[in-house]
This record gives sequence, structure tokens and C-alpha cells, in this order.
Amino acid sequence: MTGISSRASRRSAGYSLLAAWFVMITAIAVIITTQSTAGAAVAPVGLGTASSFGVLAGSTVTNTSHTIVNGDLGVSPGTAVTGFPPGSVTGAVHSADGVAAGAQSDLTTAYNDAAGRSSSGSVGPFIGAGQTLSPGVYTATSSLDVGGALTLNAQGDPSAVFIFQVSSTLVTDSASTIILTNGAQACNVFWQVGSSATLGTHSTFQGSILALQSISVTTGDTIEGRALARNGAVTLDDDTITVPSCVSPTPTPTPTS
Repeated sequence: MTGISSRASRRSAGYSLLAAWFVMITAIAVIITTQSTAGAAVAPVGLGTASSFGVLAGSTVTNTSHTIVNGDLGVSPGTAVTGFPPGSVTGAVHSADGVAAGAQSDLTTAYNDAAGRSSSGSVGPFIGAGQTLSPGVYTATSSLDVGGALTLNAQGDPSAVFIFQVSSTLVTDSASTIILTNGAQACNVFWQVGSSATLGTHSTFQGSILALQSISVTTGDTIEGRALARNGAVTLDDDTITVPSCVSPTPTPTPTS
């Protein structure tokens, strides 16, 4: 009887140990899955051939004074581009040609991509005034106003992506500033706008605006990004728009013995 009881006790202990291993393995799997989901990176919005354009409109491009577009400028299906000169374009100007039409097609694809992304969280009708946001997809329920200083913090990841989904209008206040910190890059910031966008005078703006209708860039604005309007006009007034490029991080050299 003693031997039988001893063997039963050993079997019971073995079963308990096996069950504990299963519980631990399951817990580890849950933790790994949770961390992978939470840390999943947001992919940038692919602009295709629209990526070389600092300004792209659907109907007209109109400029006042000495706007500088560091990149291409185009319009399609409209044809009118006025105000260049005195404005200047460092790239090519495309008016209702195949290049502009292709860029508009790629812009539509990019717009739909940005609009269809899963939201990381919602934002109210106003952001900025010293606020800091981490990478993610932010959804505004209606219009969105950016005022004061808004900081986009990449948290040390130069590939971090910020997408803002705005179902109605996007407006920036005069002299408002968007600040990029800890590796954030303008090439990875996208503003999908369901109607039209207006940048207040002397705004400093970061990222690419993908607007369904028109974009008004008022006096003295600086954009590191793009003003891309699918159907309406882009109006400019003594502004500077620079197409951004992503800078890859410098790899850490491997120490040699």
C-alpha cells in the first residue's frame, strides 16, 4: 500500500508540474502577442507618383507674391496655373498632362488608404497649445483646429508615423507651429482632410495634406510637406513649401576586437 501511495503521489506531482508548465507557456504566449499588437508600427501612407509634388490641385493653382515650391507643381484635370512667376518652382510644372493625371490617381489611392486606417484614438476639435502626441492614427470626429505649438514625438523611432483623419475641415491658427522631436520626420506625417484645409498666416506646418476639396495656404506659411488637393484649388501667398525626404538612421558600427 505504501508503494502504491508513493507512486500515486509522484504521478500527481508530475501532473501538477506539467500543468504549471502549460500555464507558464500560455502566459508567455499571451504576453508576446499583447506586446506585438501594442507595439505594431503604423505603416506610412504611400503617395506613389504624387510624392514628388509640393503642390497638386484638381482645378487651379493660384499664387500671390514670391512663393517657393521646392518640388514639383501640378494640376489635373484643371489646367490653370497662375502666379509663377513671381513664384518659383524648383521641380517641374505639370498642367493637365499625363504626369499630373497619374499623380492625382495616386493621390486618390493614398487618400483612401489614410481614411481607412484603424484609429489609435480620437482627438477633439482642437489640438496644440503645448500638447504632445506620440505616433499613431488620430481621428477627429468633425473639423480640426491646430493652434499654438503641437509637438509630435517619435520616441526615438525615425520611422514613426502620424496620421490625422479629419472628416471635415482642417484649420491652423495664425503663427501656430508643429514641432517634430525625438526622430519624428515630416515625411511620415499625413493629414487626411474630408473637405478643405486652411493654414493661418505665418504658420509652420509639418506633413502632407491630402484634401478632398481645396487647400488655402495663406500669407507667409512654411510647410515641410505637401499641399495635395484632389478636386479643388490650391491657393498660395508668399509661402515656402518643401517636399520632405526621409532620413535613414545611421547604423551603429560593430566594434572590432
